[in-house]
Amino acid sequence: MFVNRIGIDLGTTNTVVFVPGKGFIVNEPTIVALTLPDNVVMAVGREAKEMIGRTPGDIAAYRPLKDGVVADYYITRAMLKYFISRATGRWNVLKPDVVISVPAGITATERRAVVNAAEEAGAKNAYVVREPLLAALGAGIAINSSSGNMIINIGGGTSEVAVISLGGIVCWSSVRVAGNKFDEAIVNFVKKKYGVAIGEQSAEAAKISAGSAMSLKSKLEVQIRGRDLISGLPKDVTLNSNEIAEALNPYLMEIAAAVQNVFNETPPELVADVMEKGIILSGGSANLRHIDDFFERLLGVPTYVAEDSILCVAKGSGIIIDHLDVYKRTLLNKR
Repeated sequence: MFVNRIGIDLGTTNTVVFVPGKGFIVNEPTIVALTLPDNVVMAVGREAKEMIGRTPGDIAAYRPLKDGVVADYYITRAMLKYFISRATGRWNVLKPDVVISVPAGITATERRAVVNAAEEAGAKNAYVVREPLLAALGAGIAINSSSGNMIINIGGGTSEVAVISLGGIVCWSSVRVAGNKFDEAIVNFVKKKYGVAIGEQSAEAAKISAGSAMSLKSKLEVQIRGRDLISGLPKDVTLNSNEIAEALNPYLMEIAAAVQNVFNETPPELVADVMEKGIILSGGSANLRHIDDFFERLLGVPTYVAEDSILCVAKGSGIIIDHLDVYKRTLLNKR
């Protein structure tokens, strides 16, 4: 079976690839490992992530996207080439049409960089769609209805808040605070409180196993290993969910402030719709424990986490790929 259409959720932290008839065939970290100084691609995705913090001097692991946009064109192109070839297979003779997710606040230059990188990586045509629309589609929201819906997509590099009605984004806000900043906050918290340096991967593991957006009566605990900043020797630290909630709170408040700003700009009729239906959370970081309760308590609006929240954007790209001719006229921008 020849593959002529592919949907790609090009995330700062993870990339998910959807192929009609096959489903999600790739869900791997957005990381590329290169050999230095000749810049030859050595590994992509999961294999490259395992190299972070462990590479010798002649190998470097890069995240080619920063805050949802292309930070390194060459590496992004190499990574897209790898993912497209994974999706199409070795013997596919047709160049596929590719739908790629981009942040709501992307500039024309950044949009052009994504389109060019995809076309040079083997796409026949590259179409970009703003992430909140894809996330809403993937979460099962009827985006073409006249009723207003609010979605908060919290990924790895950016958190995007949007009110959607009649197939378009009415009001939106994008903040460069999401999963990566959460990991950074845990690293800084452990350094400040316990005098221990830990890596990003340890912080991410702690966030997944014991992270919470709110303090809990029955605390969860996780043991992490790092380097004592005074002695320089390895040291174990036991971190609990309430400490993680304390570390993450300033960033969660920043996302909540962005939601408040969107509400301030939204027409009253649509605000009433959102109050009735509630806010939908999507993205990988929406899996943080009690994040829905956090926003509901702070904003006074019912809040729900979408099913398979980490795959919402990829699901949305799959829906568009399946109905490309319908959406080409409305949502898609080739240039």
